Amino acid sequence: MERDIARLRTVADYQFGAGAGHTLFPPGGSFDVSYSSGGRPRQVHAGGVRLVSYGTDGRFTLGVEGGRRLVGALAPPAVRVAVGEESIPFVRDGRNAFAKFVRAVDPDVRPGDEVAVVDGDDEVLGVGRAELSASAMADFDTGVAVSVRHGAGAPGDA
Repeated sequence: MERDIARLRTVADYQFGAGAGHTLFPPGGSFDVSYSSGGRPRQVHAGGVRLVSYGTDGRFTLGVEGGRRLVGALAPPAVRVAVGEESIPFVRDGRNAFAKFVRAVDPDVRPGDEVAVVDGDDEVLGVGRAELSASAMADFDTGVAVSVRHGAGAPGDA
């Protein structure tokens, strides 16, 4: 399994940037990896909480805890879309983040990228897939900026 974790670290570094692999899967950490019938890693959990799922396209989709780990370790604005206060309760509940409410965004975000949606204090509100490029999020007043897959729930929820 350590070989699989090492491979997953490499994918994380490629997808999210240098250091992301060790952030998501720190050496010496305890991980539960579920596998497909073909033997390919599908989901990675730590402490009973999903960090990431590994898609058939070879990319990760983030769990809320995976988003928290990345936000805690990577310097802003990496892998982040920051939204205004008016969006906070909606994103926490797993609803989409709209371009109108985006306050800041990682300039490298492209449509289809996995991102963490954060508030002004860099607290993770949810995770999902960017629907617009960073420049479009900044310019547009309408449309979905991030399709939120999982909201973080109320403050203090896992």
